[in-house]
Amino acid sequence: MAGGLVLETSLYPPVKAFLEGLGYTVKGEIGGCDLLALRDDDPPIVVIGELKLSFNLELVLQAVDRATACDEVWLAAQTSIRGNGRESDARFRNLCRRLGFGMLGVSRTGDVSVLVSPVAPLPRRDPKRRSRLVEEHKRRQGDPAVGGGSRAPIMTAYRQQALACASELSSGPRRPRDLKPTTPDAAKILYSNVYGWFDRAGRGVYALTPAGREALIRWPRQLANATPNGTPEPEPSRPR
Repeated sequence: MAGGLVLETSLYPPVKAFLEGLGYTVKGEIGGCDLLALRDDDPPIVVIGELKLSFNLELVLQAVDRATACDEVWLAAQTSIRGNGRESDARFRNLCRRLGFGMLGVSRTGDVSVLVSPVAPLPRRDPKRRSRLVEEHKRRQGDPAVGGGSRAPIMTAYRQQALACASELSSGPRRPRDLKPTTPDAAKILYSNVYGWFDRAGRGVYALTPAGREALIRWPRQLANATPNGTPEPEPSRPR
């Protein structure tokens, strides 16, 4: 990072490392959030992080939208070279403090510093949304999506399991029950065919489409992490 950060995704590795140092398990691009961090409490402590190249009103508005689904919200942005960015504006820091949002400054060398701690009470919780975020975090194998991205398709738990089905069908048509040992929800995935990867080759038999074969070429590294873990959900839309 010596040459400076040029993309929001460049903020993800240092912020992830910072939160992991606090004992959290961090994964990117979950439920429209740049990052979601869980700590193994019961119930789990849920932290949402939003990343921007600079602190601005849009970042605060994103945090307001996320606040009801978590215990803490952290805003992370690159600090300015001359120290005259929003991170130095007492009004901006006080706004985040009053809203209960934490602020993390990321230097151009990747050093993370706490500018504001999330100490104020957050708004009323949205338990359903919180539950969806936690379940997606737990189902997703590894951390395949870098937080801060918005253009590339997100590697959700659903997409990982669909890839597992596609891999099984790459050798020829199969029945859903043939795929059940590796993907218990194969029948739902094949029937829904969210990505257009599967086609019926006969009664109760599915085959891989050209789009499915292209997907196996595009995401080969995901196949090793496509082990199922719970009931999948289609990829959510991502508001920005």
